[in-house]
Amino acid sequence: MIVDLNLHGKSIIVIGGGNEAQKRINSIIKEDCNITVISDKVIPQISKLAKSKKIQLKKQKIQDIKFISKFKPDIMITTTNDKKLNQKIVNAGKKRKIITYSSDNPEESDFSNPAIIDFEKMIQIAIFTGGRSPAMSKKLKSKSEEMFKKIITKEDISQIKIQKIAREVAKENIATPEERKVCLRSIMADNEIDQLIKDGQMKKAEKRAITIVRNWK
Repeated sequence: MIVDLNLHGKSIIVIGGGNEAQKRINSIIKEDCNITVISDKVIPQISKLAKSKKIQLKKQKIQDIKFISKFKPDIMITTTNDKKLNQKIVNAGKKRKIITYSSDNPEESDFSNPAIIDFEKMIQIAIFTGGRSPAMSKKLKSKSEEMFKKIITKEDISQIKIQKIAREVAKENIATPEERKVCLRSIMADNEIDQLIKDGQMKKAEKRAITIVRNWK
């Protein structure tokens, strides 16, 4: 089952300071979570993130799992070259009911990292092999990315932005979820809004969407 975790405010520990750790940090750094990297050595990119206070860095060598009790993370990601240590961390995570991922053992991890095709952080398409072959996930992403770029347009992205605004207004003005869905669908089907989006008049499109919601009966 593919899910999109809400990581807002969550404490995430990344064990290891190499290129693999950097990849995992890149995948979560914009999720408004608290990231702590634990490693005795880190690559320059990770040091730069720590200096800019985008992440926290604890320089220490990990030889056992005592750090878990100290940091009490919600999620652990281990990227070290020590397979035995990685497995100990995975086992400890399962025992403590902490969501845990090991880069060298995705099949025993609590989640896997799909290859993501991203459109302005508004639409994300995941290519997922269930942890069986990350390399094939990346290959299939490369093969399909251009196709999706032809299908998903700038107008689709704009409609998502309008829908987000309309949903917030609808929560305040329309009593039931069922009626809110009908209203929001009518906004997606509105020809005038479509034309305003195509003409690049987003403010007018947003205003019309809000008017539709407020006049909904």
